[in-house]
Amino acid sequence: MRRSILITGLLFALSPLCQAGQIYKWVDAQGVTHFDAQPPAGQSATVVTPAVGNVPAPPRAALPTSAPVGDQNAVDAKVKKQIADQEAARKAYCEKVRTNLAQLENNARVREEVNGELRRLTEEERQTRLLEARKAIEENCS
Repeated sequence: MRRSILITGLLFALSPLCQAGQIYKWVDAQGVTHFDAQPPAGQSATVVTPAVGNVPAPPRAALPTSAPVGDQNAVDAKVKKQIADQEAARKAYCEKVRTNLAQLENNARVREEVNGELRRLTEEERQTRLLEARKAIEENCS
C-alpha cells in the first residue's frame, strides 16, 4: 500500500516536468524579444530551459551611501514597535468581537451581568448587538 502511494506521489510530482514542452526565444528585426512554443520560420531561436526547483532570490539593492544616523534608527524602531502593538491590540479586539458574534448567533437566550445581577437580553437587544458586532468586524477586522 505504501509503495503504491509513493509511486503515485512521484508520478504526480514529476508529471508537470514531462508535460512541459520546449520554449523558444528570439529577437525580431525591431529588437523585440519573443517567447513561443514554436520556433519562428527563417530565424534562429534559442531553446529556453526553465529553472526547476528553488529559484534564487533576486539580489538585494545596495544600501544607500548615507546610512541613517543612530537617532533615526531609534525612531524607526519605536515606530515599528508602536505599529506592532496596535496590530496586536486590533487582532485581540477582532477575536473578542468574533467570539461575541458567534455567541449571539448560536444562543437565543443570552444573559449579561449588570450591577452584579444576571439578566436576559431581549430579542431586540440581541439583534441590535448582532448588527453592532457585524459592523465592528466589517470596519476593523478585514
